[in-house]
Amino acid sequence: MATSKTFDSRIVRIIELFETLKPDDVQRLGDYYHGEAYFKDPFNEVRGLAGVKAVFDHMFEALHEPRFVVHDVVVQGNQCFMTWDFLFHFKRQSPTLQTVHGATQFFLDEEGKITSHRDYWDAAEELYEKLPLVGGLMRWLKKRAQS
Repeated sequence: MATSKTFDSRIVRIIELFETLKPDDVQRLGDYYHGEAYFKDPFNEVRGLAGVKAVFDHMFEALHEPRFVVHDVVVQGNQCFMTWDFLFHFKRQSPTLQTVHGATQFFLDEEGKITSHRDYWDAAEELYEKLPLVGGLMRWLKKRAQS
């Protein structure tokens, strides 16, 4: 848990949310996100609290026991950058624990609510290569690109 690395209470509460996030918590994301918050990751781009909630609802529908482990945190003014691991099991596939390494950039308003949330992670390496049929093709393409 990275909360010991920052004393900014706004960021500590956000880290605690992500590291303990459960399906029931999605309904209270308005306590953390501004009503017109922007969210972007490799699969989604939404604006507004309803869109942010939909992204997290889908995460819990599609994955078994998803959770974040925050590692490094840098805070400057109303901006925060953190690195994390996202751990989960695919519901419809192997029970193997999957890990995605990534980072998030947040911007906060004066009340400490997230106005912008952008996740950075390599979907090809961190996800597609781990899928049964697609994974072989992705690894082959990667090897060809490196040669």
